[in-house]
Amino acid sequence: MIPRERIRNIGISAHIDSGKTTLSERILFYTGRIHAIEEVRGGGKGATMDFMPEEKLHGITITSAATTCQWHDTQINLIDTPGHVDFTIEVERALRVLDGAVMVLCAVAGVQSQSITVDRQMKRYRVPRIAFINKMDRIGANPFRVVQAMRDRLQLNPLLLQYPIGSEDKFLGVIDLIEMQASYFEGENGEDWVKKPIPDALLAEAQQAREKLLDALSLFSEAMTEMLLEGKEVPHELIWQTIRQATLSLQLTPVLLGSAFKNKGVQNLLDAIALYLPSPIDREVVKTVESVNLYPNPDDPLVALAFKLTVESFGQLTYTRIYSGTLKQGDTVYNSRTGQRVPIGRLVRMHANKREEVKSAEAGDIIALLGVDCASGDTFCSGEPLVSLEKMFVPDPVITLAVTPKKQEDSDRLSKALNRFQKEDPTFKLSIDPESGATLISGMGELHLEIYLERIQREYNTEVYVGTPAVAYRETIGQKAHFDYRLKKQTGGSGQFAHVTGWIEPTDEPFVFESKVVGGVIPKEFIPACEKGFREAMQSGRLEGYPVTGIKVVLEGGSFHPIDSSELAFRSASHQALDEAITKAKPYILEPIMLVEVETPNEYLGRVQGDLSSRRGLLLGSETMQAYSVIQAEVPLVRMFGYSTDLRSQTAGMATFTMEFACYRQAST
Repeated sequence: MIPRERIRNIGISAHIDSGKTTLSERILFYTGRIHAIEEVRGGGKGATMDFMPEEKLHGITITSAATTCQWHDTQINLIDTPGHVDFTIEVERALRVLDGAVMVLCAVAGVQSQSITVDRQMKRYRVPRIAFINKMDRIGANPFRVVQAMRDRLQLNPLLLQYPIGSEDKFLGVIDLIEMQASYFEGENGEDWVKKPIPDALLAEAQQAREKLLDALSLFSEAMTEMLLEGKEVPHELIWQTIRQATLSLQLTPVLLGSAFKNKGVQNLLDAIALYLPSPIDREVVKTVESVNLYPNPDDPLVALAFKLTVESFGQLTYTRIYSGTLKQGDTVYNSRTGQRVPIGRLVRMHANKREEVKSAEAGDIIALLGVDCASGDTFCSGEPLVSLEKMFVPDPVITLAVTPKKQEDSDRLSKALNRFQKEDPTFKLSIDPESGATLISGMGELHLEIYLERIQREYNTEVYVGTPAVAYRETIGQKAHFDYRLKKQTGGSGQFAHVTGWIEPTDEPFVFESKVVGGVIPKEFIPACEKGFREAMQSGRLEGYPVTGIKVVLEGGSFHPIDSSELAFRSASHQALDEAITKAKPYILEPIMLVEVETPNEYLGRVQGDLSSRRGLLLGSETMQAYSVIQAEVPLVRMFGYSTDLRSQTAGMATFTMEFACYRQAST
């Protein structure tokens, strides 16, 4: 069994097309996990971590894939995550359970829109990270500009640990600014990692870069500051230790350089993962919802989190992170959400879509359980007291399609597929249109739903009719409004009586409830029923029936009847009270606004900007890099359907774009 301090649970995350999967493939090759390199778009069998047919077809990562490899005496549990924003939940749930991460940035494009999203996710879960500036062989590569963008756009404190030996097509290797050696990567696949003296032409620049590195690091080490003031040589061990501590405390982001596709710089990155990223025992203390501290001790009671599910022909595969205790085949654990006993059958360690059976797993491990029925986000415990780990953040869907099977006999298969996808993916929602009775699927974007429609046809042999995309509008209020609602019904038996007063006001949160009831004018046992009634009223607005958001409800007072009052009466009164108050609070419609980033050749810049403006887009700015420009704009989602086709026709197929949800904003009339 590998000691806990030699385990690294890491994820690789980045903007789409930054080279995450290519980097993962090299990591597996150099650690001996695979014996031949396959490319993402090489025409062969495809990269190891992109095993789904849709991933090979589209040339992108759709689902996060886990594997385990060994670099010297360090075990690396690796999760390769998607870069496309439509599959951001895969990044979210991976970062929820990982100890560290590698953020990949393109040496040409630098910090892109999805880089910002990934950075936000890493900060949400306080995940220490290393940055790897990839594609140093590309025309226009400039790592120093990327480092500055990390500082300006991500508010990080990046520390460049290497200096490039050449760039673009003359990129040959990197200079380690700590050991002051040049690294070259020879052999057919860069497997021969050769260290040589620094070229004379770069020695002065490398020494200057090293001085900057030590000066920046001295802020985190008094011992280093003293050595520098006294003119002493700082030992490598002190530099490594200082970088590690500052990285773990999220004060610093080490930055390395390379080209995964050209097989350069990956071995240095593997060393950095072992040196600077946390082991399970280095991470901040994990707390349960009940504020119980969890420590990665194999002898403590078991607490584990089911963070990802896939439903397969043999049953459910449940990816699980163990935070404390030990889990063995044949154990019986408890699901803290349901309170039910869960027998543990087979435990497997994943290598993309392949499985290696293991007998047991300890705190700090990431493994998968076979045949366990649970929901994503459930906590497993070995016994009393049952505790729960905090759920992950799940963004709301922004686009909806109506689907109908082309053949009536395929209805059952379609229903089975949709229910499976909804269980596996928290951002994929299933509902029924109350007016037409049509089946509605909702997701994070056109590609997100397109992939599921492809899977319905491939995996379930079912063809469907697809309706026009619909935007997920919301309703909210523009001002404060009071309510004073009295429910009084008399029937043959006991009646219904409930009286609630208070006010509503706009808020930045989706929904806030506050009770200011004093003196028992509403009994305490009826207050939760009032909140439930308010929440029910939020499901459908007064304007167009869209869900309501951004409301704070303050329950101030009311009255009750000792016989006729009940939970049902107060729930119903609260529902009606909020409906009336919303009508008085100047309600209006919100529409989803998307952050759009377009990369286009310079000759089409004006045309692309004009088209975005015609779509009610707000241009945020553009950046010119040699032969092309990057435009950022905020555009209503309703105006972005079919944009990929329009953009290709405007730019002779040479421009690309990415799009992610930015915010809800008042819809234009």
